[in-house]
Amino acid sequence: MIGGIGPSEMVLIFAVLLLLFGANKLPELARSMGTSMGEFKKAQKESERSLRNYERSLKNTTQTKDSELTPEKESNVKQVAANLGISIEGKNDDEILTEINTNLKN
Repeated sequence: MIGGIGPSEMVLIFAVLLLLFGANKLPELARSMGTSMGEFKKAQKESERSLRNYERSLKNTTQTKDSELTPEKESNVKQVAANLGISIEGKNDDEILTEINTNLKN
């Protein structure tokens, strides 16, 4: 099999793991890997949800002129900035939107 892991490679990997960690540690290692993968997937879903909220908020914000931002839309901009970890203290909405756009381009 080209490019894939066959049964003989799997046995070899398992044998190396058994030698490195011992039979008693393998279940603990597998459990911690499973927990880590679950946490990673949870963080990934949260990030995707935050990005969708940001895109929705940005679409709503860009449909109005900057001077016509309502208090509701201002709070959306600040909420998106907070979700992205951007400091909003002492900044107006134009500065926050500029920083959000810069942050997303990177």
